[in-house]
Amino acid sequence: MIRKTLYIVLLLFTITSCRKGGLKKVASFPLSLKEASAAEMIPGSSLIWTIEDSRNPNVLYGVNEHGTLIKEIEISNAKNIDWEDLTSDTYGNIYIGDFGNNKKERDHFTIYKVTDPMAIEHSTMADVITFKLPPNFKPMNFEAFFIYQHHFYIINKANKETKMFKVPNTIGNHTAEFVCSFDLDCEDTKITSAAISQDNKTIVLLNKSMLWKITEFHSDNFCEATIENRSFNHFSQKEGICFKDNHTIYVTDERVWFIGGNIYRIEID
Repeated sequence: MIRKTLYIVLLLFTITSCRKGGLKKVASFPLSLKEASAAEMIPGSSLIWTIEDSRNPNVLYGVNEHGTLIKEIEISNAKNIDWEDLTSDTYGNIYIGDFGNNKKERDHFTIYKVTDPMAIEHSTMADVITFKLPPNFKPMNFEAFFIYQHHFYIINKANKETKMFKVPNTIGNHTAEFVCSFDLDCEDTKITSAAISQDNKTIVLLNKSMLWKITEFHSDNFCEATIENRSFNHFSQKEGICFKDNHTIYVTDERVWFIGGNIYRIEID
């Protein structure tokens, strides 16, 4: 009991501090959004989009930079098995990654394409992209992806070895292609979200305590690019990352009791 109390006190001290490792809190999510598991911004909109993970509604949410809920879109033909991350394309379409697999029981995964969410009032039907892993790969848990050169790049959540696969951004059924394995040189490499900058020159990977910045790549073999890590010195369940511009990112965390449920800003240059 004493140990648990000390842990909560440490979390409170960390989160209520103004800046930790460059993170600056800019807003909180509405209390109705307890498990915000992603973050994404699309061209032409200042909204920060998010979703909740398994056991929650099949709804895409858009909040402004003050945390006020502005858009709430039901995806009528989707089921939230385990929604984990969001990404978007240059046309303003947003994609929901339903590929969480904590129990390693799934062998098929789904990506939902929501066309022009800013034009949707209340509900829509999404286009559906499905994929399975290549032969000889065991089931994995995924929580992160981004789009590069008309493909989704999907990263598993694991400590032993961080693997990347790619799937074409085309409606239909696909077998993922293995890309490479990262050596992230860190004790905890369980990636919970990923994003790529608007100029396609910087990729960021997120976990609960730090981010990795990937630069100087000229193809999709990102594992051979320049990789730098940055600790937040900030303890919470961070689940979402996206670019506001090419040099500024937003990080979001889930609310656990009275801890988290916030939007943070950080400069990465």
